Amino acid sequence: MAIPAAAAAAYRAAAQMNTVSQGITPAAQGAGSFSDFLSGAVKDSISTIRQGEQAATAQVAGKANLVDVVNQVNAAEITLDTVVAVRDKVVQAYQSIMNMPI
Repeated sequence: MAIPAAAAAAYRAAAQMNTVSQGITPAAQGAGSFSDFLSGAVKDSISTIRQGEQAATAQVAGKANLVDVVNQVNAAEITLDTVVAVRDKVVQAYQSIMNMPI
């Protein structure tokens, strides 16, 4: 699984280098900014966590299949773990910057 992902990343990087050498910037290609990407990721995370909560609530009411509830709650847990890991890396990077000598 890692090899196709690495190959896709290499092709993407090569395509970006090709467009940059031709004077086309990624913003001109219609790519969004980093803040747009980050807001989309946060909205997707919130949506996934809400779906897990709704599935758990539906199961308590007896209106949901247990397998679906487990899948939704598992997806919410993985999303939360990812958000926490990203937050930890951001805090670590901020602390590294603050500890740099001037």
